Amino acid sequence: MGLILNIDTATENASICVARDGMAIATMVNREQKDHAGWIQPAIARLMQEAGFAMQQLQAVAVTEGPGSYTGLRVGMATAKGLCYALHIPLITESTLKVIAYATREAIGLSTGEPHLLPTLICPMIDARRMEVFTAVYNMDLEAVIPGGARILDNNSFNKELENNRLIFCGNGSVKWKPLCGKHSNAVFYEGDGYTAAHLGLLSEQRFQQEIWADLAYAEPAYLKEFYSHIKN
Repeated sequence: MGLILNIDTATENASICVARDGMAIATMVNREQKDHAGWIQPAIARLMQEAGFAMQQLQAVAVTEGPGSYTGLRVGMATAKGLCYALHIPLITESTLKVIAYATREAIGLSTGEPHLLPTLICPMIDARRMEVFTAVYNMDLEAVIPGGARILDNNSFNKELENNRLIFCGNGSVKWKPLCGKHSNAVFYEGDGYTAAHLGLLSEQRFQQEIWADLAYAEPAYLKEFYSHIKN
């Protein structure tokens, strides 16, 4: 049973959550993506104060490692590692895609044992600009059927998976996939409120119980593709 600070700055909405035993005690959200770096440190201080805990009481810090925004991922990882170094506590990392898949599963009320005519899979998507997304496919136990990666969408994407499975598409990248997918009978689009660091809280608690720590010295964001910048001469 751990008291864990959970941090997510991977996408347009940043959030932090202090959770005990996987249950959220207090959560804060920032919807201004350009302000994640300036928001996160003061927000953590306020969050801990409102939750009634001192920083020294934390037993671990968890962070979404990516994929997501390059800048956002660096902000979250640097913050989490800095706190772990200062407090001498372990670092926990989790895939942003798995957190989205978990949040979607919980929101639509699907259980791992719910019967369907076809197996149900969850396909989270994060917008990677143009027609590209970061995506993966998970079963209802949140095991990766297709590992995370960058994928350029076209009309034939996921044809094989849709043939014999009911696929639930979610995340901000699924918006541009929906018109290409058409009205496939096995495709379901979840357009809910998304996820927060509170959803990371349960997954990080599972890793805490199993003592699955990230290497504090070498942990880095999972970008899933190279970063390219346009430099003016």
